[in-house]
Amino acid sequence: MTKKYLLGIILCLIAVFSWGGMFPVMVPALKIMDPFYITLFRYGIVAIIFAIILLFVEGKSAFKSDGHFLKLWLFGTSAFAGFSFLVFLGQKTAGPSGSIIASVMMATQPLLGVLVGWVYRGVKPTIVSLISMIIAAVGVFMVVTKGDLSVLYKGDNTIFALVLILLGAVCWVIYTTGGGDFKQWSILRYSTLTSIYGVLSVIVILFVATLMGWLSVPSFEQISGVSGALIYMISFAGVIAVFAWNLGNRIVGPINGILFMNLVPITSFVISIVNGYKISAFELAGVSITILALIGNNIYNRFAQSKVLKS
Repeated sequence: MTKKYLLGIILCLIAVFSWGGMFPVMVPALKIMDPFYITLFRYGIVAIIFAIILLFVEGKSAFKSDGHFLKLWLFGTSAFAGFSFLVFLGQKTAGPSGSIIASVMMATQPLLGVLVGWVYRGVKPTIVSLISMIIAAVGVFMVVTKGDLSVLYKGDNTIFALVLILLGAVCWVIYTTGGGDFKQWSILRYSTLTSIYGVLSVIVILFVATLMGWLSVPSFEQISGVSGALIYMISFAGVIAVFAWNLGNRIVGPINGILFMNLVPITSFVISIVNGYKISAFELAGVSITILALIGNNIYNRFAQSKVLKS
């Protein structure tokens, strides 16, 4: 193993451990402030940091959209408004188990990416990928229900929360897939412009929602109460994780990099247990099934790719 490859592994680990930790970190924060204004503070500061770095690294010309404004706005809004709004609203709605459900859904993004690629680029998924999706869905179902099927018909909010988190995960997959349209750009430029346009959408949405009385501007006490979570979300789960993930994947390759996403729910599990959350046997089994489905699909893709390269 070369030093460069080892660096790639370390970078991927930094990213997934940071993302795995953000869901437990958000548990107390969501009791103090709504996920919508948390999104504004989090990504607003991240966008500013990205912009400063881009200005020094690539100059003012890098801020031009080069005729791609609509795409950048759609992808940015999907990631920095849709993902954060939906995932953390779903986590809050699900209650104590919200962080576990959210982290498991994040691990299924590689499979969701297959569906998005099918719709957006016309790349049909393999039978193995479809089977893996079904198996992973069973695992997620087990985590959500914890073996109690009554949540499906007793008006429990868990299923609604799952739908929100699923849609949020799809939003991030759309953003990641959209990056393939900007291969001629640096990762920094794509991340910066999409974050800026996404935050503009967040501002407009919050302005309208607050004006209509659906949301209220957080008080100084609320902002102070979530300051610790915001620092983590902006630094570790924001700027550091994004750069570490993108650079790490360039080094180890996307097929190898995807495997590290399996560590997101495991990290959340460990932190949640330390914080006093009692994991049920059904949740453990569900996470295991989901991870095995992801690993199986990855191994098949690796095998299929090697056959193509040899032929």
